[in-house]
Amino acid sequence: MVNQSSNGGVMSLPDDGGPIFAQIAAELANQIADGTVGEGERVASSNEISAFYRVNPATAARSLTVLAEQGLVEKRRGVGMFVAKGARERLVQERRRGFADRYLRPLVVEATRLGMGLDELLGLVREELTSVEVTKRVKA
Repeated sequence: MVNQSSNGGVMSLPDDGGPIFAQIAAELANQIADGTVGEGERVASSNEISAFYRVNPATAARSLTVLAEQGLVEKRRGVGMFVAKGARERLVQERRRGFADRYLRPLVVEATRLGMGLDELLGLVREELTSVEVTKRVKA
């Protein structure tokens, strides 16, 4: 579940000011949400996460505990942690509920302040979507 990086397998997290365990949990949840790690797949152990992010194993374990409490991963005794059934769907639905309030409303308010009409705003959104799609294809 921990994606390899170009710097020898060690990955740094963007410092968003939150606790490191929460940043790691958020990154792992993103991997579930975007389908990088699928339902039923094994997730990295706390030791693997610890080595990958160069954090204390207790910090890594806490990130997995957060995901387990959210129902995104489940422990299989003696085998490890796995993405829970329906985790991606639940995660995506939850994020969609907050999307309009968190992103769309501020976008529309700022566009209105700038005097942008619907057509201009939609044009910018289309351009951005095209840019993201091209970037995804280049990385693949």
